[in-house]
Amino acid sequence: MKVVPVRESVGMFLAHDMTQIIPGEFKGAAFKKGHIVQEEDIPRLLNMGKEHIAIIEFNDGTIHEDDAALRLGQAASGIGVEYVGASEGKVTMTATQSGLLKINVPVLQEINELGEMMMATLHTDTMVTKGTLVGATRIIPLSIENEKMIKMEELCARSKPIVEVLPLKKFKVGVVTTGNEIFYGRIEDRFGDVIREKFAELDSEVFKQVFSRDDSDMIAKCILGLIAEGADIITVTGGMSVDPDDVTPEGIGKTGAKFVSYGAPTLPGAMFLLSYLGDIPVLGLPGCIMYSHRTVFDLVVPKLMVGERLTPKDISKLGHGGLCSTCPECHYPNCGFGKG
Repeated sequence: MKVVPVRESVGMFLAHDMTQIIPGEFKGAAFKKGHIVQEEDIPRLLNMGKEHIAIIEFNDGTIHEDDAALRLGQAASGIGVEYVGASEGKVTMTATQSGLLKINVPVLQEINELGEMMMATLHTDTMVTKGTLVGATRIIPLSIENEKMIKMEELCARSKPIVEVLPLKKFKVGVVTTGNEIFYGRIEDRFGDVIREKFAELDSEVFKQVFSRDDSDMIAKCILGLIAEGADIITVTGGMSVDPDDVTPEGIGKTGAKFVSYGAPTLPGAMFLLSYLGDIPVLGLPGCIMYSHRTVFDLVVPKLMVGERLTPKDISKLGHGGLCSTCPECHYPNCGFGKG
């Protein structure tokens, strides 16, 4: 920082806000930090009683906050994200499409540890719509060393983007509904409509629903039949508890599907099953999905629909944040559910 006469400050950057007070009319920043002094600003500064002002000098090794913020926004933004700015060293990042927000959390933390710059985002794995504010950056001082910006850009270049929004693939969904009581018409099925609504929310549709007795061989046959008809994902509803008649996991196993997890550290959704038959996810859905607004379904299925192949570790990580608060009015995804 350097102090110069006001009359000699044209073209220089103000080091801090310049406050002006007009009794009964105005009190605030007449000029903001970083403002480039213009010839027409001189009379106003003199009228404010400023004969000398503090300015910031830049050299070849330093960068103005706005230029640095743009570099940070550009380096961090990936698919489905645009950055806008800069103003006062700030850049905002918004979704250009609806989808699943992915944040490279380790690299985000590394950048924030560099100092003199920051980036804040929404939680990773949050469903967002086009236009959602997903992140923002700021350069803390008025200027920053270019060397530090180069370190930031190197961090971003050697990893996947810090902020991206992945579009969901359209899935052809097959549903197997189990239960003797439904198969024989003793009660009406309610699960099918719920699954249709859940996938419609994700811009996919159920192409076929079939019904099975509580018979593991029949369940397996139904699953294999839907896959033969082109299903991209199979959901099997009902029969997921420990009752003797609940044989859905056994039926899924008889298809040759490889289990990732039977059980998930989420409430609602503890009795969830994830398996794969080749590349096709086969899910065992517990009854809570039929009557709870948000469940393990909402935490897992969007990840499958952006092409992720989940592992046991991915499921175990759901425990941190996997407890739904069952609020009277649901605000998901703007809540802590699933935000580990």
